[in-house]
Amino acid sequence: MTDLTDKVAIVTGASRGIGRAIALLLAMQGAKVVCVARSADELQEVALKTDGLALPADVTNEEEVQHVVSETLRHFGRLDILVCNAGVGSFDVLEHFNVAEWDQIFDVNVKGTFLLCKAVVPHFKKQRYGHVVGIASDVSKRTFESGSVYGASKYAQDALLSALRKEVRSYGIKVSVIYPGLVDTYFNEAQPGGAEAQKTHLRPADVAQVVRYVLEAPPLVVIDELMIHPITQEY
Repeated sequence: MTDLTDKVAIVTGASRGIGRAIALLLAMQGAKVVCVARSADELQEVALKTDGLALPADVTNEEEVQHVVSETLRHFGRLDILVCNAGVGSFDVLEHFNVAEWDQIFDVNVKGTFLLCKAVVPHFKKQRYGHVVGIASDVSKRTFESGSVYGASKYAQDALLSALRKEVRSYGIKVSVIYPGLVDTYFNEAQPGGAEAQKTHLRPADVAQVVRYVLEAPPLVVIDELMIHPITQEY
């Protein structure tokens, strides 16, 4: 079992929802957490709870992503874990989407993951260890009506991370992808905590526990993929 004490982890989308739950749980396990999101105020509140570092940034901006990594290394002197959690989505029939909406979804879900991995992997290669965890979606493996654009972005994110796993395994670097089903979060402008969602959806803390499980796997074990659903969900 891998001990997370004093491991340094970057968690994106950490201001709320799944990212917030991951940041809080990793801190409880003794990790030093770098909280990344665009919302500075919410991010600072999470960082205070984790006794970590708040770095407001847009994951689609290469300079800001590079700044996050360099500041992490300057502040802590090391980097062990990257959790690519930031994501956006919207659902409608294909012809109702415009190019700007397509670009936003792909920029955050795919380009953001690409830029974060591009910035972190060279450092991981030098030290010959590190763990990338991507929070994808069960729609990385299936399609559904009104999910063409979001689903396409998640298929692309999954392909990127799955290929990266093959590229970096020989350096001792792990790449894991988690595919949650329905989660009670702010995703797609939803308001979490509704009575129906509490009966039918996963909680952000459920996904965080899966991230912990993946990260705590023994050093020689890499959990390539892990899909989770609420027992009530048909998929």
